[in-house]
Amino acid sequence: MAKTKPGKKDLDSYTIKGTNKVVRAGDCVLMRPSDSDKPPYVARVEKIEADNRNNVKVRVRWYYRPEESIGGRRQFHGAKELFLSDHYDVQSAHTIEGKCTVHSFKNYTKLENVGAEDYFCRFEYKAATGGFTPDRVAVYCKCEMPYNPDDLMVQCEGCKDWFHPSCMGMTIEQAKKLDHFLCSDCSSEDDAKRSMNTFPVSPPVEPKVEPKRRKR
Repeated sequence: MAKTKPGKKDLDSYTIKGTNKVVRAGDCVLMRPSDSDKPPYVARVEKIEADNRNNVKVRVRWYYRPEESIGGRRQFHGAKELFLSDHYDVQSAHTIEGKCTVHSFKNYTKLENVGAEDYFCRFEYKAATGGFTPDRVAVYCKCEMPYNPDDLMVQCEGCKDWFHPSCMGMTIEQAKKLDHFLCSDCSSEDDAKRSMNTFPVSPPVEPKVEPKRRKR
């Protein structure tokens, strides 16, 4: 652990101005941007310290929104998705507006209700290079895109893959009414199996044989 500079002292917590919310190291916070038109920045508090004048500073590790990354926002990025960056900073604690929760991707998808202060993170991001960890994720549907938790998907009962209704030629309303779903590949396989398992309803057609003429 880094030593505190002379004249500074480490604090266990900080109470957000005008609230009773207490921030501790490890908490995720919303921080006021310099441009009031922008949404608040999201950061993870690494350390809280005060100088001899009792000015409180926080060392933070920034989360980036997809649109703040080098590659920009892509189709599979969720509205509440963040990237945990390797960008650290020291900010005045007065710029903290509130607390938030950054869930793991798995836990976020299990939320029944997503609140204004709920976010999720599935990638770490290198701010200088634009690289991600992990650099590969599972893809779904015939469009082969990673999962976006904001999008409705339907699961095929055959291959167990997940599909976007639009990629299957359906509306979201139609997809919500489905009791069963087979993707186009499994549906054609299913049709082929059915044709192999059918039973003839008429006797097979055999070539006609002319009866032999009796000798007179």
